[in-house]
Amino acid sequence: MITAIVNFKLPADIDAAKAVELFKGSAPKYRGMKGLVRKYYLFDDEKRIAGGVYLWKSRTDAAALYTPEWIAWATERYGAPPDIRYFETAVIVDNETDKILADAA
Repeated sequence: MITAIVNFKLPADIDAAKAVELFKGSAPKYRGMKGLVRKYYLFDDEKRIAGGVYLWKSRTDAAALYTPEWIAWATERYGAPPDIRYFETAVIVDNETDKILADAA
């Protein structure tokens, strides 16, 4: 599995309430997305950063989202281009299912 961490520098006019509104507005687009296991939206008012943590089944699935078109959409929506970092995710502790998932990374 692959974890992608995506961060944006936020303009001053996006506060926590506005961020939640933007997040809720984009959330439906990720439902049922091929290869996406889970997405967490992030907001740090002090550092003026927002973003997401995405858990993907594969790097190919992740790359299918982060196209130049998606980057342009995200840049327009949040006011700055995203910083995207990928990480191999070899082990996951899932307390909701009481399982440890190990990937053959």
